[in-house]
Amino acid sequence: MFHLINRLKTPLLSFGGTRTICQLINMEKPCILATTFGAHGGIYKCFAPVVEKHFTIIPYETFLLDQKNLSEQINAVFVWSSALKVDRDLMQSLPNLKVVVNGGVGVDHLDIPMINSFGVKVCNTPHVVDNATADLGMGLMLASARKIVEGHHYSLTHNNEDLPESSMGVDVSGATLGIIGMGRIGYKVARRAQPFDMKILYHNRNRRKEEERAVGAMYCANMEDLLQQSDFVMVVVNLSPATQKLIGAKELAMMKPTSTLINISRGLVVDQDALVEALQKKVIRAAALDVTYPEPLPIGHPLAALPNVIILPHIGTHSVETTQIMVEKMVTNALAVLGGNQPPDEVKV
Repeated sequence: MFHLINRLKTPLLSFGGTRTICQLINMEKPCILATTFGAHGGIYKCFAPVVEKHFTIIPYETFLLDQKNLSEQINAVFVWSSALKVDRDLMQSLPNLKVVVNGGVGVDHLDIPMINSFGVKVCNTPHVVDNATADLGMGLMLASARKIVEGHHYSLTHNNEDLPESSMGVDVSGATLGIIGMGRIGYKVARRAQPFDMKILYHNRNRRKEEERAVGAMYCANMEDLLQQSDFVMVVVNLSPATQKLIGAKELAMMKPTSTLINISRGLVVDQDALVEALQKKVIRAAALDVTYPEPLPIGHPLAALPNVIILPHIGTHSVETTQIMVEKMVTNALAVLGGNQPPDEVKV
């Protein structure tokens, strides 16, 4: 069914002019609205069967072609990578909508009070992303410290056999890691850092004594203490008004000139202009970023021109296994709401 609906992008006259798209859709299953699978930032096509088992998928582009007839059929909206904008106009156009389900933990792109005002629940997919995101954080730290990307480029483009002095990296083993945000992901980063014999510092709104004991971490009530002592600073916080531009020029100036900033949270947590200046002036050694603003960065952005930065296109959860579980949890939450039950992952504000 997904394949049929996904092709319905031509004028209705191509179907004889007398049948609406709505009439061509099997309404035996509940309908969900989603960005076209495999396009425009939507869920990859290989995961469509997970959703199709329980729902009829109406791609947003198809919805726009026959909005009048399709609006009343949609019971759920699936949001993936912020590709589908859930605004007031969309909410007003979906009278039978029961739930908006977000693929991933972060819901800063959703106006939850506004959505709730229509009697619609909001769900996300927490816990699933923890391991994959922590893995990527460690990968960024290792890649930056040991200049793995530079080494790869050298191997492909070198004109001689002499490695330049600038190719030398720094050790991760025995270094000090400062984690800003000791939530689930921050804790998993700390667990991964343990076998590297790293000294682990952390800053959090509340002291986490149990996690602290488990990984041998030291609590820094003041973020300044963590910044001044750490060789690697990893940012793992949720985006909120309190954390927007949490790391700015002042904070970067507190870091060691030999230190590296790693951001696996949200791009807006770091003042990007201040980071560019800090890297240019060698206030810090390097940065490794899975998140930026905007995403992806425009071609030619000043960050991309710097040799001491690694930039990824927000792929912290971008693995086959994690994505599969995320999509399954989206389905589980939607089915719960449509069945009149409490969803396991409702987001409340």
